[in-house]
Amino acid sequence: MYIFKKIFSQFLFPLPLSLFISLIGLYLLWYTKKQRTGKAIASIGLFLIIFLSYGSVADNLLKPLESKYKPYHLEIANKISTSKDKDSIKYVLVLGGGHNSDAKLPITSQIDNVCLVRLIEGIRIYRKHTGSKLILSGGSGFDPIPNAKIMADIAMDLGVNEKDIILESKSKDTKDEAILIKPLVDNEPFILVTCASHMPRSISIFKKLGMNPIPAPTGHKVKERRGLSPGSFFPNALSLHKSERAFYEYLGIIWAKLREQI
Repeated sequence: MYIFKKIFSQFLFPLPLSLFISLIGLYLLWYTKKQRTGKAIASIGLFLIIFLSYGSVADNLLKPLESKYKPYHLEIANKISTSKDKDSIKYVLVLGGGHNSDAKLPITSQIDNVCLVRLIEGIRIYRKHTGSKLILSGGSGFDPIPNAKIMADIAMDLGVNEKDIILESKSKDTKDEAILIKPLVDNEPFILVTCASHMPRSISIFKKLGMNPIPAPTGHKVKERRGLSPGSFFPNALSLHKSERAFYEYLGIIWAKLREQI
């Protein structure tokens, strides 16, 4: 099911979807007499990829996800925790991301930027809570080394005590992470660190299992513009990537609802 989900979802992302639609149109143009239909379908595919590559479009798709939870502050934890003491937080959980364990590269290059940002934010928050443990979550995926292990190596290089690190290295997705983390934290409030766009789905999955996550979103891609540049008026790869991220999360939310995970 995991592999099927990963393969099927690829066809629904902006670039593959747009190209697939365009190819259908081109096929009709080249190999059939349905010229008008072929032109229309090919045009739809081209328009879709251009439309989703504009910054304003991508930002409007992603912003509702990223803005649902505010950035983490100690005051937020104090309101949710049973104690007013900042040291009452026992766990800071960082959800895993992608990596490629290429030993020829520095370890910070083996982990993708999304995961690296999550880890840095997790370490930053962990240091604000004396006596807390840093839980690093993430399985192997399609790599022989678990994502959690890569994150742990980086965390220790950045000064985190190995005794303060707890690894969860068997999960394949967010649902698995929640199930495997639950026995570790029980009903204790814990800080959940993940990408801002991923946070709504993550919080819902963890709460569905009766857990008490405190959101700490990071890796925001939608940022307040301080002015327009010439590039603002042209489609670009960065905006297409934002649209893809939005598609990924909306599809993930739909899947989670269908599977009654949220």
